[in-house]
Amino acid sequence: MPDNKGDISTEGTFFRKKLLLSLIIPGTFIFFMWMVKIIEVLFETNFSNYGIYPLSLRGLSGIIFSPFIHADFKHLFNNSLPLLLLSLALFYFYSEIALKIFLWTYLLTGILVWFGGRNAWHIGASGIVYGLASFLFFSGIIRKYFRLIALSLLIVFLYGQMVWGIFPGIYKNVSWESHMLGVFSGIVLAVWYRKEGPQMPVYEWMEEEDEAEEKREEEKNDSNKI
Repeated sequence: MPDNKGDISTEGTFFRKKLLLSLIIPGTFIFFMWMVKIIEVLFETNFSNYGIYPLSLRGLSGIIFSPFIHADFKHLFNNSLPLLLLSLALFYFYSEIALKIFLWTYLLTGILVWFGGRNAWHIGASGIVYGLASFLFFSGIIRKYFRLIALSLLIVFLYGQMVWGIFPGIYKNVSWESHMLGVFSGIVLAVWYRKEGPQMPVYEWMEEEDEAEEKREEEKNDSNKI
């Protein structure tokens, strides 16, 4: 009788190790978000003027700094939890390209807000949150891989209400431009990197069907020859 205990133990160890590795960058990023807010409180200062101010040289540095700056602890917490879960999913399921996707979402969303946002200080990590949610949803659909499609459906279930955040006037004092442009960034990256990272596995029966289809096409072409 085969002993599956060793296989189960190995799989469990692999899962835990991969999960912990997937937490390193998201956890570090969120740690610095909280540190910035704690420093603001301790020193009674405000870093909002390090956010993005569109089409302004003084707001250009916000492309880098704005995701670490939040209006208050509620704002910070509301961004921290979804950012942790979404980035964890990104680094776990898309480990080969996760860092590139995370950095491009970060930079592309910030750049687009600098060009297209209204004249106000744009702060917070919500643009990245929307970008990652968008990437995970559309990438799973584009790749047609059942595991990633399941992840896409989970994103809709957990964060479907986020869609209202891309419309102006729905929420007060919220950078809806960051949300909308984050979604756009996620779509662009899902399309751009569609051939990199996890792909739908090709099974033997699928290869046999492809070969049979090619054979039928060849026979059809031969029959049409004079």
